[in-house]
Amino acid sequence: MAHHKSALKRIRQNQKRRLHNRFYHKSTRTAIKNLRNTTDKEKAVKFLPAVFSMIDKLAKRNIIHANKAANLKSKLAKHVNNLK
Repeated sequence: MAHHKSALKRIRQNQKRRLHNRFYHKSTRTAIKNLRNTTDKEKAVKFLPAVFSMIDKLAKRNIIHANKAANLKSKLAKHVNNLK
């Protein structure tokens, strides 16, 4: 266990940030899953910018790697473009 006040504070901050990041990561994964399961092109096209924004925010905050964000966005765009 930590002995310094600063180390105890750091533990509290890390725990709070971890939960915060976990929430945003999970909600983004759910949005991606919902977009992939969408079969209506109109709905998917409307929903795509919101999902892109969520992915970009995760990459900006270093929750996911920038290349992973780019790959996800590319695959989702392909998916939406191939819908009929």
